Amino acid sequence: MVKVFIDGSAGTTGLRIHKRLEKRDDITLISLCDSDRKDKTQRKKALNSADIAFLCLPDEAAMESVSLVDNPDTIIIDASTAHRTDPDWTYGLLELGDEVYSKVKNSKRICIPGCHATGFISLVEPLIENGIVCKDYPFSCFSLTGYSGGGKSMINQYQDKNRDASLSSPRIYALTQKHKHLNEMKLYSNISEYPLFNPVVLDIYSMMCVTVNISAKEVKLDEVQKAYTKKYANRPLFDVSDISAQSYNGFIPSDAFKDKDSIKITVTGNDERISLIALYDNLGKGASGAAIQIFNVITGNKETKGLNI
Repeated sequence: MVKVFIDGSAGTTGLRIHKRLEKRDDITLISLCDSDRKDKTQRKKALNSADIAFLCLPDEAAMESVSLVDNPDTIIIDASTAHRTDPDWTYGLLELGDEVYSKVKNSKRICIPGCHATGFISLVEPLIENGIVCKDYPFSCFSLTGYSGGGKSMINQYQDKNRDASLSSPRIYALTQKHKHLNEMKLYSNISEYPLFNPVVLDIYSMMCVTVNISAKEVKLDEVQKAYTKKYANRPLFDVSDISAQSYNGFIPSDAFKDKDSIKITVTGNDERISLIALYDNLGKGASGAAIQIFNVITGNKETKGLNI
């Protein structure tokens, strides 16, 4: 039996991970009572007793939790931003390739990719890998997300019966172009410049729709589609069927993959202007679903066990 501790089990991602794991018969969940959840001594004991510890915490708290672990056998899976670009940690976007898959399987320190970053990297990295677009291309991206990505405070704000009327409208944020996912977006896409990035929060609990537009007359639409099919066709959480989005009849619903743990890649446009679109759920492949996928790989289970694809 694998002993698992979720540090931050009361948060949005932690609750989702706990719910997914509590029904499994191949693990033992280590739990702390409410009064002990912020007790450093009790957390340290639980962390070091675990075979695998999930950190579902703000960045500073996640770094503190890592500092409490002195058991060399404890594997840490971190959902925060704190370690995603740290070379001593493994970035857990398994679909980047077999080398990443192998690293995740054998690493003691793994990061869950950011929700926005997951879509951007999945769309851009294959273009760079295949030389379809240059590394210094001025990428721009807009990303629609559900309000659950903002944590408990934003969830409470949106679900308040007396909320501000502005919450009914899509809201652009990170207006200074300094979103915390930009570093990983640049690093793991293998691009040389930060993309222009506009995240947008919607009045929907959970969903994700990331769009990257490219304007390059030398790029062929079918060439882009073939690159994605080659990269993701055998990845169980990636759907590249109907990659030209013909079945959507001219409209792609941004929440089409809400409540799923998989991700849909589509390519639309023409040979001069192309839209690359990733559809998924910010709490699925963008958070807890990715966490369980990583957990499955580490523990030797089927990659999709316990996931909704």
